[in-house]
Amino acid sequence: MTADPDRCRPAIAAVAVLHDDVRRGLYEFIRRSRRAVTREEAAGAAGISRKLAAFHLDKLVDAGLLVAHTAPGRERRVGRRPKVYQPAATDIRVTIPERRPDMLAEMLLDAVLTEDAGEDARQAAFRVARSRGRAMGEAERAQARPGRLGPERALTLTQGLLEGHGFEPSRDTATCVRLHNCPFHPLAARAPDLVCGLNRELLAGFLDGLQAGTVEAVLVPRPGQCCVELRATPAAGNGGRDTPG
Repeated sequence: MTADPDRCRPAIAAVAVLHDDVRRGLYEFIRRSRRAVTREEAAGAAGISRKLAAFHLDKLVDAGLLVAHTAPGRERRVGRRPKVYQPAATDIRVTIPERRPDMLAEMLLDAVLTEDAGEDARQAAFRVARSRGRAMGEAERAQARPGRLGPERALTLTQGLLEGHGFEPSRDTATCVRLHNCPFHPLAARAPDLVCGLNRELLAGFLDGLQAGTVEAVLVPRPGQCCVELRATPAAGNGGRDTPG
């Protein structure tokens, strides 16, 4: 679950490919067609040559926006069956700064589907967020095999996860990580108690799964930033050191 610095490159490349007017027109034509389209059909729709259409279509394939395959049907005696193009079954999204409404929606949906008789909607959402965070922490621990974690190593591992999810963490001190972006904005502004609480439970769950008892997730609301801060616990100063796994 560590950060992937290249995670946005495919989406950015796809958006850049669509900056060309002809290419964007071809892509929109194929999406509207609701079926596989040949090069000849695409060229006719764009008013360009078949060769130029093939060039632009292959650029769209390379960017992950289209998929190309051979048209189905009986084998021809002469020549190959024509290549056809369809929209790729992928979502392309670029947000700066990064937003993760999908993660928030997944947690709220799971809360609705699993709410127990003895809890209200908010309690169910917080339970789901902590459980999700715990699973992420357990996966990170299994991969990193960090042994017993002191606060500095725990914060380093947590910082990698937070970078990967768009929180824009910064290590202000050896024992404190601040989060400069809220991936759930602007929804957090509509229900700050709920969303900030979910955020805290998610990160507290991650620390649980990581077995990082020397670090805690604390609510520290700041305008324009994430409401959660990660700090070494007061007890961590009394011998909370890393040991090899």
